[in-house]
Amino acid sequence: MTNEQGSIEIRSEHEEQEEQTKELKMKNEKKSGASRTFSGRRIALSAMFTAAAFGVSWLEFPLFPTLDFLKLDFSFALLLIGAYMLGPTLGGISVIAVQLLRLTITRSFGVGEIANLIAAACFIIVPSLIYRFKKGLPTVFISLAVGTVMLILGSLLFNRFITFPLFIGEAGKQVFYANIWLIVLFNLIKALSNGAITLLLYKRLKKLFNKML
Repeated sequence: MTNEQGSIEIRSEHEEQEEQTKELKMKNEKKSGASRTFSGRRIALSAMFTAAAFGVSWLEFPLFPTLDFLKLDFSFALLLIGAYMLGPTLGGISVIAVQLLRLTITRSFGVGEIANLIAAACFIIVPSLIYRFKKGLPTVFISLAVGTVMLILGSLLFNRFITFPLFIGEAGKQVFYANIWLIVLFNLIKALSNGAITLLLYKRLKKLFNKML
C-alpha cells in the first residue's frame, strides 16, 4: 500500500467518524429538545394557561344582535401568551384541551368548538410558529398581523361552508353574504382586543415565567 492510498483511507475513516458524530449530536439535540418541551414545569405552566383560558372563555358576550352566535371572549390572549412562551406544541395542546372542556358547557353540538379550534389554529398556532424561529417584540407584532389575517380568512371560510348552511339551510349562502362585513368586523375586533392584551401582558409574564422555567 502506498502512502497516498493510506492517507486516503485515513481521511475517509475520519470523515465517516465526523458524520457519525454529527448524526449522534443531532439525535441528542432532538431528544434534549423534546425533553425540554415536555418538562414537568412547562407542562404545569401549560395546564395553568389552559385552565385560565377556559375560565375566561365563560365570560363571552355577543357583539351583534343579528349574529348572536359570534361571541367575544379574551381566552385567545392567554393561549397566545402561553404558545409564545412554551412553544407551538404545548400551545396547540392547550388550544385543543380548552375546546374539549368547552364541549361540556356548550350546546352547539361541537360546531362552535370546531370553529374556535380553526380560529385558534390561525391566531395562536401560526403566530407561535413564526415566533419560534425569530423571537422578540417586533416578531410578536408581525406574527399578530399574520394571525389576524389568517383568523379573518379562516372564519369566513368556516362560516360560509359550515356554520350558515348547517344552521340556516338553503338560505345560508344569502344570509352569509348579507352579513359578511359583520363577520369580518367581529374577527377584527377579536384579533385586535386579544392581541392588545397579549402585548400588554407578554413582557411582564415572560420575565416571571423565565424564572420558573
